[in-house]
Amino acid sequence: MRTTPMTDDRAYYRPIPQAEGGRWPLAGGWTSFTLLERLERGKPPQVVAEAPDAVMRALTSPRPAITGLTMDRPRLMGIVNATPDSFSDGGSYDAIAQAQALIRDGADILDIGGESTRPGASEVPVAEESARILPAIAAMAGHVPVSVDTRKAPVARAALQAGAAMVNDVSGFDFDADLPGVVAQSGLPVCLMHAQGLPQDMQDDPRYDDVVLDVYDALQDRIGRAVAAGIRADRIVIDPGIGFGKTQAHNLAILRRISLYHGLGCPILLGVSRKRFIGQIGGADTPRDRVPGTLALTLAAVAQGIQIHRVHDVAEHAQGLRLIAALNENGRTGT
Repeated sequence: MRTTPMTDDRAYYRPIPQAEGGRWPLAGGWTSFTLLERLERGKPPQVVAEAPDAVMRALTSPRPAITGLTMDRPRLMGIVNATPDSFSDGGSYDAIAQAQALIRDGADILDIGGESTRPGASEVPVAEESARILPAIAAMAGHVPVSVDTRKAPVARAALQAGAAMVNDVSGFDFDADLPGVVAQSGLPVCLMHAQGLPQDMQDDPRYDDVVLDVYDALQDRIGRAVAAGIRADRIVIDPGIGFGKTQAHNLAILRRISLYHGLGCPILLGVSRKRFIGQIGGADTPRDRVPGTLALTLAAVAQGIQIHRVHDVAEHAQGLRLIAALNENGRTGT
């Protein structure tokens, strides 16, 4: 089931963002567009000046607030890994202390998870995953919105009872058939991510016919399943899943054309923070040395209207966003 048709004779339309002066607002946010790319499988992109009415409505409509946060400016989601084996910072800090630090640094929302989904990671039992995250969720829920990063219905149910305001499922409802019902019953938002395979094997030769369009179709199917399960469309966030069953070339292809996914009519979450391909391209073997590359990709995505940015290094990203906002404001006022 697909709830937001974006194809016209198998065509997809990607808005080409411009900082100011565009004919149409992009997703009711801070950027705009005048032209679009018309994408079809097996054909070169074609720049066009119009698209079907349903497409334009999806591309231009303001996005609803998520966990009380308006989507008319970029939002920072601070990562709290309550795990001993995260690829970047597992076991290196106390989860509550880290959450407090991220709030001070400017996080709009926290994403607290107790199961690593790095390539090769093994599944964590429900009881252990819950024990890792519930104290931090309960401690932080009264300070900023908290998202629980989990694939499992029992963990999500306990986290929501502890005060979590959103579920972030990296499997996009492919892992636990009971999770859509838990989210629907709560009435709270959910982020549905695209992944090919499971963490144990997702980087074992991932393949696509056209990664940008294949991910689009898969996310559209996930949205349809969520709505069919009783989740309101205005409670759904999508994530193209950079690094989850994707090669470096796949990641770059998605990032170049990420504004395509605005056509699904949902806020978009991007998680590129400290990922391996940033180190491969930027020459940074250690995850903590990949902050500049992460910030570069974040700002490029902000220029394409992406609303939520899941990052480890909130202070650096908050500073970068303040500078971009100042430049854009000066461009509008001429002062």
